[in-house]
Amino acid sequence: MSKKTLNKTNLETLGTEQLAALLMEVSMGSADIKRRLRLELSHKLGPVELAQDVRKRLTALRRSTSFVGWRKRKALIKDLDIQVTMIIEKIAPEDPNIAFDLLWQFIEMAPSVYGRVDDSKGDICDLFRTALNHFKEIAPRARLDNKVLAERVWSAVQDNDYGEWDGIISLMAHNLGPSGLAQLTANVEDYGTTLVEKGGDDHEAIQFLRRLRGGDYTAQRKARFVKSCLQEIAIAAGDMKAYVAQFSKVDLKRSSIAAEVAMLLLDDEKAEEALELLLSVQHVEYDSGQDAWDTAYIASLTALGHNENAQTHRWDCFMVNLNAEHLRDHLKFLPDFDDVETENAAKQHVLEFPSVTTALEFCLNWPDLSAAAKLVETRADEINGGLYSLLTSAVEALRLKYTLASVILCRSMINDTLQHDRSSRYSDAADELADCAALDAGILDYGTFPSHETYVLTLQSHHGNKSSFWARLD
Repeated sequence: MSKKTLNKTNLETLGTEQLAALLMEVSMGSADIKRRLRLELSHKLGPVELAQDVRKRLTALRRSTSFVGWRKRKALIKDLDIQVTMIIEKIAPEDPNIAFDLLWQFIEMAPSVYGRVDDSKGDICDLFRTALNHFKEIAPRARLDNKVLAERVWSAVQDNDYGEWDGIISLMAHNLGPSGLAQLTANVEDYGTTLVEKGGDDHEAIQFLRRLRGGDYTAQRKARFVKSCLQEIAIAAGDMKAYVAQFSKVDLKRSSIAAEVAMLLLDDEKAEEALELLLSVQHVEYDSGQDAWDTAYIASLTALGHNENAQTHRWDCFMVNLNAEHLRDHLKFLPDFDDVETENAAKQHVLEFPSVTTALEFCLNWPDLSAAAKLVETRADEINGGLYSLLTSAVEALRLKYTLASVILCRSMINDTLQHDRSSRYSDAADELADCAALDAGILDYGTFPSHETYVLTLQSHHGNKSSFWARLD
């Protein structure tokens, strides 16, 4: 390896004096580098000194009110990440108590950060979620009074407007212990029995609008919050009965809730009770909890040794919604050679499935790119060109080996963009048309589809007035 390569070993040869001079030079004009160097110097003096600097920075970030645009967004994320790194990697190993308090302060800062930055990508949410999970490693080593902690946790869950404290009860279960969880339960139950304020100070017009919309939902929201807290406490305490007790008889008739409780019963080796509960569910059309119910039902049948029934249900689930996991499990339990024949029948069913979108998703996820290409070429007219995310992924998966199918998908997106005047997508559509041109050389036979030249002429004929699109293409 060259001695000029930038790596730790080569840089060490420069010596401490020269490296220090270089760091001073590169830090000029960079607040991030200066801040990091100061933190490292503070750490050299001990965890208490470093903690003071981190605490000051967290306070400054929390007090800031300026909106963070896209240019400064990465810098903010990096700054937040550095503070967490200092807490977890530098302070926690030497003083977990200080690290615990600092990490708590960091999570408390979340609402002020969310309020002044666009987090449509979810990066900042992920950062705070990751930071919260670090309590798993810090909390057990910290010396915490469980009664004080119970009050602290209760305050946090009440102020959980952005979901920044989701799961905190479970994370603190070890430190809270039975007495702390009991105190937290008492706090939640006391809150649940207090009267809901009716908003008497509201203007009469606001109260009228509430009545017009069907009433004030404050009580319902409060009840859901109390139930959620008590269930999380029950999970933390390992008390399944207390968890299930929070559901009404009507709740247990819903497929999603029944499935959740059934899986808990299975964990407790109560398969018969689980199956009985699942069979009592009142199924409704377009039930979002159907997949969870099917999984729990199959698990219950398997636990009871009803393997043939479980196999039948796996196949039925696949036939109805192309559930890939159920098909994989079904094939896994078939004898040799039968699995090949069954998989071929399954693929034919996919090609004929009513929803071409669901079928395409299945082919990509299985994966079976040959079937995906055949699906696209035989059912091109059914493809929804507005499903840009799915179709873009399909184009990338198919472009090397199944060029024609890739071009058909690009055309679907282009057509949707131009037909619906989606000007915000003109740049993407121009790129897709350029992709079609690039892939054209690899297509010897377009079959029943128009050639690239013919397709472009058709676009010009139908959408020639969309000058901003053609300008992007040029």
